[in-house]
Amino acid sequence: MSSKDIDIEFILKKEREMKRERLKRAWFRFKRSKLALTGLSIFLALLIAATFADYVAPYPKHAGTYVNFKERFQPPSLKHLFGTDHLGRDIFSRVIFGLRLAFLMIGIVISIVLPTGTVLGLIAGYYKGRWIEHIIMRLADMFVALPPLILALSICAILEPNIVNAMIAVTLMWWPWYTRMVYSMTSALRNEPYVWAVRALGMRDLSIMFKEILPNILGPILTKATLDAAWVILIGAAISFLGLGAQPPTPDLGTMVSEYMTYFPKNWWMILGPVLGIAIIIMAFNLLGDGLREVFAGE
Repeated sequence: MSSKDIDIEFILKKEREMKRERLKRAWFRFKRSKLALTGLSIFLALLIAATFADYVAPYPKHAGTYVNFKERFQPPSLKHLFGTDHLGRDIFSRVIFGLRLAFLMIGIVISIVLPTGTVLGLIAGYYKGRWIEHIIMRLADMFVALPPLILALSICAILEPNIVNAMIAVTLMWWPWYTRMVYSMTSALRNEPYVWAVRALGMRDLSIMFKEILPNILGPILTKATLDAAWVILIGAAISFLGLGAQPPTPDLGTMVSEYMTYFPKNWWMILGPVLGIAIIIMAFNLLGDGLREVFAGE
C-alpha cells in the first residue's frame, strides 16, 4: 500500500470519526435544549390530537355539514370550550379537525419541497461553474424574484380554489429557498479534503453528494424545514382566509377565521378558536426550529 493510499484512508477515517462525534454532541444538546423539547412536546400533542381527531373531538360530526340552530352562537362553556358558530357547530371540534388539515398541508408541501430543493441544490453546488448549475440557479432566481404570497395567490386564483391547489401554490413558491441554501453549503464543501479523498478512490459523483456532503449539511436543512412549517401554516391560512384555499364546510383554520369574521365582535369567541389553533401550531414549530438551530449551531 502506497503512502498516498494511507493518507486517503486516514482522511476518511478522521472524517467518519468527526461525523459520529458531531451526532453525539447534537443529540446531547438536543436533550438539554428547553426550547427544542418544549416545541417537540407541543408538536406531538397537536399531531396526536389531529391524527385521532375522530376520537379526541367531543363532537366529530360537527366537522362537516352538521346544523343545529337551537345551539347557534353559544359562548364558551364546559359543554363547548370555544363556543358554537352560526350553524350550532362546536368550534373546538372544528379546530381539532382544522389542525389535521394543517398537518396534512405541512406534510405534503415539505415532503415535496425539501427533497426537490435539496437535490437541485446539491447538483448545482457540486457542479458549480458548469451549465447545469446555471440552469438550476437561474430558474430558482426567477421564482425567488416573485413575491411569494403574490405568486401563491395568483396560482390559486388561476386554478380552482381548493386545498389541493393551495398546496401546489405553496410548493411552487418554496423550493427555490432550499435550492439556494443547499447550493451555498455544497459549494463550500465540494473541495474539502474528504471529498477529494473519496473522489480519488473512485466514488461516483452521486454517491459523494448524498453519502459524504449531504450528511454534513443535514442539520441546517432540518432546522429550516421545521421553521418553514410555521410559514406554510401562515401562508396556507392566508390563502384560505382570502377564499382561495379550502372551501366551507371543510374545517380549515384560515377559512374558519374568514367565515366567522362576519360575526365579530359581537360573537368574538367564534374567531378565537381558529386563531388560537393557528398561533399554537406556529409557536410549536418555531420553538422546535429555534431549539434545533441552537443544537446544530454548536457543531
